Amino acid sequence: MQTGKPMYVAIEGPIGVGKTTLANLLAKRLGARLCLEEVEENPFLPKFYKDRARFAFQTQLFFLLSRFRQQSNILQGDLFAQGGVVSDYLMVKDRLFAALNLADDEMALYDRVWNIVHPRAPKPDLLILLMADMDVLLNRIKQRGRVFEKGMDRKYLREVRNLYSEYFFDYSDTPLLVVDTSEIDYVRSTADQDHLIAVIREHRGGIRHYKPLGSE
Repeated sequence: MQTGKPMYVAIEGPIGVGKTTLANLLAKRLGARLCLEEVEENPFLPKFYKDRARFAFQTQLFFLLSRFRQQSNILQGDLFAQGGVVSDYLMVKDRLFAALNLADDEMALYDRVWNIVHPRAPKPDLLILLMADMDVLLNRIKQRGRVFEKGMDRKYLREVRNLYSEYFFDYSDTPLLVVDTSEIDYVRSTADQDHLIAVIREHRGGIRHYKPLGSE
């Protein structure tokens, strides 16, 4: 990642790993515009967590159209005028969740829309993949206190985490920085935050794995 040049940085990872938190911090430090996915605006999401099979398609379609609109705005904007863009998701996330949750006939219909919209989504200059242990994810989900995530299904969360591990194992579309966040606190620890930001700024290309020693 070249310093001083406006960039498009995307942050990914399983539910509760801290994508939005890092996106806010990074955008502030880089003077970049934020692009945050519209999670709580999705009217089907609370219903989805109560009945995944029944409400998966409506939930996913809302997310697909919402994310596509946001990604189109990134393309239409001027990165130099904005100082860059930091997003708390990558467009391909939508299809990963669709493949996990949709029935075969729903997936076939979904893919008809996906094949139209996804080639138009911009590729980031850097993708940051955040990962964490299961217990850490569950604790962070509990701490942020979203009502519809109360009682998060551990099995479902494990499926999501495994999905990310498998998909990004041989990812090569963009430069990738993989960060193990299990033992790092970039919210409360200035040292942790500074070190992580430095690693992000230094990353030039390819894949790098960053496993911090953790805060004292």
